[in-house]
Amino acid sequence: MAQNGEFIEENEFMKILASLGVEFLNSSCGKVHRNKLAGKILCLYFSANWCKPCKTFTPQLLHLYNSLKNNGKKLEIILISSDRDENAYKEHYKDMPWLTVPYDLNIYRQLAEQFNVKQIPALIPLSLDGNGKSSEDDCVSLVEDYGSDAYPFTKGRRDELKALDERQRRGGEIEELLAHKGRNYLISRDGKKIRVSELKGKTVGLYFGAHWCPPSRTFTAQLVDCYTELVTTLNQPFEVVFASADRDKDESIHTLSTMPWLAVPYDDKTTHDLKRIFDITRIPSLVVIGPDGKTVTANGRDMVSLYGAMAFPFTKERISEIEAALRKDGERLPDQVQDPRHVHELKLDMAKVYVCDACKKRGRFWAFSCDVCDYDLHPTCVEDGFQAC
Repeated sequence: MAQNGEFIEENEFMKILASLGVEFLNSSCGKVHRNKLAGKILCLYFSANWCKPCKTFTPQLLHLYNSLKNNGKKLEIILISSDRDENAYKEHYKDMPWLTVPYDLNIYRQLAEQFNVKQIPALIPLSLDGNGKSSEDDCVSLVEDYGSDAYPFTKGRRDELKALDERQRRGGEIEELLAHKGRNYLISRDGKKIRVSELKGKTVGLYFGAHWCPPSRTFTAQLVDCYTELVTTLNQPFEVVFASADRDKDESIHTLSTMPWLAVPYDDKTTHDLKRIFDITRIPSLVVIGPDGKTVTANGRDMVSLYGAMAFPFTKERISEIEAALRKDGERLPDQVQDPRHVHELKLDMAKVYVCDACKKRGRFWAFSCDVCDYDLHPTCVEDGFQAC
């Protein structure tokens, strides 16, 4: 079995095919003798037409296959179908350019057992020249994360790619992070192309969000306020770059139209790479990159939500300063007050964001709050004649 990086014997797969009576594989151009596979990197693709994840993964695999073949790589993929009948199998295979074993559920079961396939889609890399190792039992996630860069699907290649991600996560050149060989610019909401090099020396917030996500729309408004104050009022060297998770290009254009900053072009591979590098599993998220290209924080969302522009440049030291100043402010206030506009006693509380019931304006940080009902006052809105309890 191809487990834990063991070498796959040169003729192991051939023996399996022979034992199952499979002399020829099928292709769109006719039959191919199994001996024609010698010397190629093989990937066994366990899949089925009824499997939704397979239908999502197949286009990614098709893009990888065409890219590698066009670059002269000796790669061959072999479909091993678990479809319920031959018609479904033919429907599944009709747009695939690679090989397939003849449809037979007994063949699928024996190969799935041999190669420890527990779920589909599964992509098992083999090497018939004796020099390759399995990436792991299944390299679907490797292909999803890295595309054609995953070739030749070995553990060594995975380690190289993970090391590159780690280096970029820790910090380096902003151009290396946000640009690539085919694109050296970002776009503004009015469609202008701004060179990534213009971000050098700035603190950059990588903003992952989408219009369809209500928390993203809420956070976008907070980030716009923060950005406007920092850039327009305070003239700070700050920029935001939007990495869209919108459902299509038109939606992403609409989303960007509500933002005063820059964006990665929609559907550019950089967005996928950034999500992987910074392990973005939820939106909205804000990763802050310092002027030196090093990651300052992956928790920029909470910093902006709590402290707004005060949090700049979003370092731990700055947040410690803010919290120390807030504690000092709190020490000057009474623990409890009785306000004539409210029947219950009000206690001093640290609140993230609230609306003052007296002036109806948004408040942050310290509030006098009621434990009995939803009632909050700014410390400055407590009447001059309050009584400290």
